[in-house]
Amino acid sequence: MAEYDVIVLGDSCVDLIVNGADVVPEFGQVEKLVDNYTLEMGGSCCIFAAQAAKLGLRVGILGRVGDDAFGALLLQRLKEAGVDTQHMVVDPVLKTGLTIHLTQPGDRAMLTHPGSLNALTPAEVTDSFLASARHIHYGSLFLHTGLLPEWTGIIKRAKSFGLTVSLDTNWDPDDRWEAGITEALPLIDIFLPNEQEALRIARLNHLEEAVAYLRKRVNILALKRGSDGANVYQGDQQGQCAVEAAVAGGDGIGAGDSFDAGFVSAWLRGLPINQCLEIACLCGRSVAGQIGGFRGQPLINDIALFQ
Repeated sequence: MAEYDVIVLGDSCVDLIVNGADVVPEFGQVEKLVDNYTLEMGGSCCIFAAQAAKLGLRVGILGRVGDDAFGALLLQRLKEAGVDTQHMVVDPVLKTGLTIHLTQPGDRAMLTHPGSLNALTPAEVTDSFLASARHIHYGSLFLHTGLLPEWTGIIKRAKSFGLTVSLDTNWDPDDRWEAGITEALPLIDIFLPNEQEALRIARLNHLEEAVAYLRKRVNILALKRGSDGANVYQGDQQGQCAVEAAVAGGDGIGAGDSFDAGFVSAWLRGLPINQCLEIACLCGRSVAGQIGGFRGQPLINDIALFQ
């Protein structure tokens, strides 16, 4: 039996979330007061790993953090969730990645220092690590710049060892949407974009056309639609899940990543795709109602559909 159910490649960073009615900085040494701030584990793959572990999967993460307080917080959170961190290296040369989220009602802006977030290299993703799992989830495609030139090769190696693969590209900061995604899609078992990402990747202007394009190229398409819920497609099957509004006061950070983990966790247990989608939506909604991507994550016993 494989050592892990799921492995991820860690985009190691923390989120400093600043809240207020007006968090837009003004240069000229203007000082503003804000309502609150929160320091929490960030990183799409790290948040995915924590949620998957909280849902009972054996999760391993490969990556690096700096030898600093932010790195210690990230490792602490992963361990609290039950993620195996033995493949995480504390690198004294690096700073742990940091994203500052300036959040105000209905919107947010982000400033990121990559640091350890994109420090992984293809050589560190060894065959032995890949062969230790049943499934690999690949996220933060465009932020993992150290892996980007070889990412399709990593996926091909994983498939050669019998792993299934899920992919959430997340946003491309350069808005180019290249890196061989089209060629890689047939290798993907579960593709998890949101609406805007689906349109960009398909290079089409209408969502229905983008969905049709992607359905022909991946085994399962789970499309995140924000407050409109989500849709899932596999062959001739399709389903949708509506969601109630999240609890007021949350910021939505990490909701999509926990959605991903909910879907993959259910799918690896052999549940029908409609049930996978419903569990994914429950996870996403729970996180969306809290500050940061970690605190609102449900445990397996919180989800009746797993019982």
